[in-house]
Amino acid sequence: MNEIIVDSSLNQTRVALLEDKELVELYIERENNKRTVGNIYKGRVTNVLPGMQAAFVDIGLDKNAFLFVKDAISHEMASDRRISIKDVIKNGQEVIVQVVKEPIGTKGARVTTHITLPGRYLVIMPYVDYIGISRRISNEDERERLRNLIEGLKPNNMGIIVRTAGEGKEEKELKEDLKFLLKLWQKIDKEKNLGFAPRIIHRDLDLIHRTIRDMFTRDIHKFVINDKEKYNSVTELVELIAPNLKERVEYFDIDMNIFDYYNIESMIKNALSRKVWLKSGGYLVIDQTEAFTVIDVNTGKYVGSIDLEDTVLKINKEAAEEIAKQMRLRDIGGIIIVDFIDMNDQKGEKEVLNVLEKALQKDRTKTNVLGITQLGLLEMTRKKIRGRIGSIMQKKCPYCEGTGKVLSEYTVIQSLEKEVKRTAVHTNAEAILIELSPSVMEVLEAEGNRFIRELEKVTEIKIFIVGKEHIHTNNFNVKEIGKIEKIKTIVESYKE
Repeated sequence: MNEIIVDSSLNQTRVALLEDKELVELYIERENNKRTVGNIYKGRVTNVLPGMQAAFVDIGLDKNAFLFVKDAISHEMASDRRISIKDVIKNGQEVIVQVVKEPIGTKGARVTTHITLPGRYLVIMPYVDYIGISRRISNEDERERLRNLIEGLKPNNMGIIVRTAGEGKEEKELKEDLKFLLKLWQKIDKEKNLGFAPRIIHRDLDLIHRTIRDMFTRDIHKFVINDKEKYNSVTELVELIAPNLKERVEYFDIDMNIFDYYNIESMIKNALSRKVWLKSGGYLVIDQTEAFTVIDVNTGKYVGSIDLEDTVLKINKEAAEEIAKQMRLRDIGGIIIVDFIDMNDQKGEKEVLNVLEKALQKDRTKTNVLGITQLGLLEMTRKKIRGRIGSIMQKKCPYCEGTGKVLSEYTVIQSLEKEVKRTAVHTNAEAILIELSPSVMEVLEAEGNRFIRELEKVTEIKIFIVGKEHIHTNNFNVKEIGKIEKIKTIVESYKE
């Protein structure tokens, strides 16, 4: 059973796709950080880089967009490697571009001059003479039927791709979708000649309406949303584009968090975790950088029941299914390396690859499995369109700067020693009061405060230490320096 659950709140919208009650995809759109993929802009070229065969384009966002030469020339010319970016566009030139990849990290958005406009069943490409059928439509007779229909509908010098949702649709439905897209393109074509760059010409639908357009098909058994006003808007749109699905739209009228009700919040928490447990007792460790992801498969608690080869094969096959799921859920893109548990026979490796490739068929994002290297590592790539779930829901730790590690208590104690000695040299203080994290306090007390006593002798300063929950492990806070009696009074006030 497949379900789409929508949590609409004041500052953000979250859309979860569940397959048999398991979270497999999550999308988040915030009011102050809306998606730009699909938006069309009139931009101005700010810098042409022949050495990179690319150019920077100002489209009005915080960072300039990046335009590769292959995205600036026609499809017919794309195979000619002699073409230089400086022969295609010039500094200061105005260009109409569409965002194909969100700004991620320090990089600006990636854009193309190859405009595409998606509808419910079709995608039109105004500048390409082409007919395509979704690779997910596998029946050859159906592919041929759709191709013949589109050949009769397609305007001259314009490309059309039939989306997966177009499978089984008749000429009338496809014609209506095409009519809508052509009207939209006429509006955009007129708008692009108005105003100065940089400016937005066309903004793609918001998350809820994109979800209806792109995901709400006959394979979805339920669409649930917790906002009454948006529920009414959804039902109106579904009535217009897919009336047969209207009865599957539900308003969540229960006084509790909709994601808690469907157990989605706990599944999101797991999706942010570095370690992912498998049902067998094995586990995955997922480490990510900006462009590279490494996934390590471990046996964990699973010991098997037959022999070592059987144990390894079962865990690797289970891991392959989970990896495909985690890639969708976390929206992992770029280069992905998987270190499966070593297998001694090629038959087992082939079985694991087959499981992985079958599981990846559910993924709407393009993935290429390149095979297992001589080192026994599986290589694959997955198209990167937006930031990973972790980058959307989390930010880099200000203490560890993304390393995942903090200073040891002994390192903090060493810094404390230097601070007390500095105070002894530069002031006439009799005493010092220092607030520490409880973990550092425990280390000092475990040694009977021997270190503190020795430091008092060396500096001739009375040292008072107090554990405070709000002090981070990396830090300590010099609360007060001065007379002993005054600091004693402050310490006593802590006990009250």
